[in-house]
Amino acid sequence: MTDIITHSMLKIAWAGMLLGVASGAIIGLWFAREDWMGGYSSWRRRLTRLGHISFFGLGFINFFFAFTHHILSLDPVWALRGAWAFSLGAATMPTVCFLCAWYKPLRHLFFIPVGGVAMGILSTLIGMP
Repeated sequence: MTDIITHSMLKIAWAGMLLGVASGAIIGLWFAREDWMGGYSSWRRRLTRLGHISFFGLGFINFFFAFTHHILSLDPVWALRGAWAFSLGAATMPTVCFLCAWYKPLRHLFFIPVGGVAMGILSTLIGMP
């Protein structure tokens, strides 16, 4: 079970890195236009940039979890909970950011990725030997 969780989390982390590069390449096509998405400090542009960066940030968190689990052999029950929670955070944080850039009232959905990451951190701490 330990190897499955570690390998899965590493795959999720590397997928996050790839999606971060891809999303950066896409939004980078227009970043030089000062008026793009309402200007540099506009809500839409800030949330789009946050979505792009969150792929990398959550990718790193998944790397940290994979290596923590591999080195410390977390309790299997808590390791599985942490893996699911961090995966939820990695999938939903950029999604919620991009959706909020499109429709501002969806900002109330941020409790989903934040809760996932918080649960992943708590599961890691509780599962440590």
